[in-house]
Amino acid sequence: MCSITARAELVLPMSEESPAAARQFARRSGCSAHALEILDDALLLISELVTNSVLHGGPPIVLAIECDGDGLQAGVRDGAPDLPVPRTAGNDDESGRGLSLVDLLTDTWGIEPVSDEHGPGKQVWFELRRPA
Repeated sequence: MCSITARAELVLPMSEESPAAARQFARRSGCSAHALEILDDALLLISELVTNSVLHGGPPIVLAIECDGDGLQAGVRDGAPDLPVPRTAGNDDESGRGLSLVDLLTDTWGIEPVSDEHGPGKQVWFELRRPA
């Protein structure tokens, strides 16, 4: 097990390019060196959460990642105060599965209102632990 702790934060624009930029940032964050078993799931979930913020949130979008030898924590916050409500997508729906994926793939996750140096808004966060 690696004992390195890495922390990284990136402010993203309200842009369709932001999910790809978030994935690239997450790959370079230092977590990939010791969390390879969970990196693919983390990249998918980060992309989903950033996409949700671009489509339904408000600026600024901030991706925060922290990892240690046991796993990875990521949070995506945006400037919109309305908390997302998980829903069940129908077979023909083209959207509505992001939070279901978060629930399915993570060890723990949550949604919370925030007020920080970026202003008021909300954050959706998740945690992935390395397999035992």
